[in-house]
Amino acid sequence: MGRVRLGFANLTIEFVDRDLALKLIDEWAEKSTFPVQVIYGPEGCGKTAWLLQSIELLKDHGFEVVYVNPINRLAFAEVSINSLREEFFKLVKEAIAQSALARIAWIAYNVVYDVIKATRGKVAVIVDDAFQVIGVKESALYVKALLNLIEYPPEHYEKIVTIAATSEGVSRYEIGRHRWASIRIMWNMPKEGFRQLYEQLPGGKPPFEEVWRITGGNPAMLESLYRVGWSAERVLREIIARKNLHTFTSSLGPGDREVLVRALEDPDALMSREGIPLMNRLIELNLIINVPPWRDEYLWVDQPPPEKDEELGIGKYVAWQSPLHREAVRRVLGMPG
Repeated sequence: MGRVRLGFANLTIEFVDRDLALKLIDEWAEKSTFPVQVIYGPEGCGKTAWLLQSIELLKDHGFEVVYVNPINRLAFAEVSINSLREEFFKLVKEAIAQSALARIAWIAYNVVYDVIKATRGKVAVIVDDAFQVIGVKESALYVKALLNLIEYPPEHYEKIVTIAATSEGVSRYEIGRHRWASIRIMWNMPKEGFRQLYEQLPGGKPPFEEVWRITGGNPAMLESLYRVGWSAERVLREIIARKNLHTFTSSLGPGDREVLVRALEDPDALMSREGIPLMNRLIELNLIINVPPWRDEYLWVDQPPPEKDEELGIGKYVAWQSPLHREAVRRVLGMPG
């Protein structure tokens, strides 16, 4: 399997690491997936890069592969039926032109349905970051539709792989209410894999340990730092502005504010009766992630985070998406670093 080349801060870099996650794709290709595999993780943790590499791996296993990422307006159809591939790209192009991004996810579903009917072979559908555009309720319905492809296909197929990935936290709860999906979490990159990514960036840069300490292995935070000449201050201000944190913190009552201050040091402070409503708001803002307390590898995609890491803001039940996300909140609250 060749390593794909990916765009990264106006550079082209090679996909690195994520060996355990790619091994999981091998297992799914061998056995098919049941139920639908829903992958959830921090914004910018590398889900899309892994999925793009997974396309190559699935092709090596003989799969016809359809991939869509509505938010990034990406679509691939590695299928053998030319007419279906042409129709797929035509419909995706029309949906993008009309800003009907939610439609792209259903276009992918429809073309996979037709590919199964035409080939009866090995088929994979990968839907990346669609839940944010199709909405919470429809996300659950979409997962059910993917499950129907597995259980009630238009024709018998040899094998099928169905994957949906998201960083949007609210839909996770809605999907988890049903038995339509297996939900796994992907965390930020492990340290040595992240070092391989860091080493591909040219020019002068801060020491690796410093970059690790402020990003926690999040590739998107690394990309943001590189884009602005390694200025953590600029990245912090971008996070604060993008997530409108001044308005958010101004809306907090004294009790919520106190819990949030405690969560800066121990994110598990949010896992309490008084903290859970605040935790849900932080999840909606993609500032934290609610993680399972178990770190068994079979529950995760790739290497899980440590059970606790105060420096990186990782608790047993709750973790900041990156140290920079935590620092942005600390800055707005006016707390010392």
